[in-house]
Amino acid sequence: MNKPHSPNRATPGKPIKSAAAHAPARERLDDDALLERVQRQSFRYFWEFGHPVSGLARDRTQGNDEVITLGGSGFGVMAIVIAVERGWISRAEAVDRLHKMIGFLEQADSFHGAYPHFMNGTTGKVVRYARKDDGADLVETAFWIQGLIAAQVYFDRADGKEPWLRGRIEGMRRAVEWSWFTRDGRDGLYWHWSPNHGWAMNHEILGWNECLILFVLAAGAEQYAIPPLAYHNGFAQSRTFLNRRPQYGVDLPLGPDGGGPLFFAHYSFLGLDPRGLTDRYADYWAQNLAHTRLNYAYCVANPGGFKGYGPDCWGLSASDNPTGYSAHAPDNDRGVIAPTAAISSLPYAPDIAMRALRHFHDDMGDRLWGEYGFFDAFSESADWVAKTHLAIDQGPQIVMIENYRSGLIWNLFMRDPEVRRGLQRLDFQSPHLLGTPVA
Repeated sequence: MNKPHSPNRATPGKPIKSAAAHAPARERLDDDALLERVQRQSFRYFWEFGHPVSGLARDRTQGNDEVITLGGSGFGVMAIVIAVERGWISRAEAVDRLHKMIGFLEQADSFHGAYPHFMNGTTGKVVRYARKDDGADLVETAFWIQGLIAAQVYFDRADGKEPWLRGRIEGMRRAVEWSWFTRDGRDGLYWHWSPNHGWAMNHEILGWNECLILFVLAAGAEQYAIPPLAYHNGFAQSRTFLNRRPQYGVDLPLGPDGGGPLFFAHYSFLGLDPRGLTDRYADYWAQNLAHTRLNYAYCVANPGGFKGYGPDCWGLSASDNPTGYSAHAPDNDRGVIAPTAAISSLPYAPDIAMRALRHFHDDMGDRLWGEYGFFDAFSESADWVAKTHLAIDQGPQIVMIENYRSGLIWNLFMRDPEVRRGLQRLDFQSPHLLGTPVA
């Protein structure tokens, strides 16, 4: 999770041509125009506010402008692909920015091919996340690689700088020693490794959470692949993996009671297409739909009596709050709504997601809409609105709106041979593995 840093405002980089105005639109936009507006304004976070030296995504606005985030940068790579497809930037501009990002990371600190959660965007040195978290973060690395795969498939031309780009991405993928993080062949993966503290954090990655993408990438890798038992005997054996208990009228297949923060349904599924994706544990479209509906039903029931909650104002996920930052969920409800939670759930439940999006934009835009799209979170009970934007919350909005509109990132990502191999080795089924178009 991202943590707040001391205030220090940055100067945006080169603006996108004809970028949307900062103020909310006064006229009522149709659904498609509204979605375009939210995507394009949010994209400015990655394009204009990207770090000037590395080109990577800064962790947040009103934070330490030198701190860049690897997972958020992976989401930003997907946003750059969308920006080209939507015509907001040119293909050549996108390729140049990606070369800048990758070239920086080729010289930056890495550990067994994996990158830290945070690093300095000028020097490439680790920025310590916690006292012993000063080395590899395997989950953040997986989110970064997820973004690179979408770009590698998309930028497929045989001329110019695109072949070089694909080659650099390939080299970065090959360098990740996924199997190292099994700790000498254990049935599982471990989140952190430090050159100073080794495995002292001892954080085995157990589900259900945001980490499915990691196991698919690690199982399908050309080099340093993990055995399937690391998934089946590790990740899937957590006491909070299987649920299958009805809550608020919703049958939840996987996860803790209440479902956990909604980013569980987003981060791995920016690239992984959940439509028709199944394994021995769950149907992942049904899982994400149930999680979304449960989060909505909880907010409508509003057992905490928080002001503002209702059918047009819902969505609990990791975000800033009046006293810091937390992974908000039904079992950790502090009266804070994060717009990214509902907006990034658009593919799963467009009826309730669009209702929330319209409320955030049309009714609350004067307070909630900013330079890079929606501010991170708000609490009507506390009469508080964050004045921050976070990479890990802006990125999923852009990508999941696009997956709802066109399926672009899902279709690109699922074409990758190693992704397919990883799914097959873990015994998943998907229409993409059969060459069947997914509507």
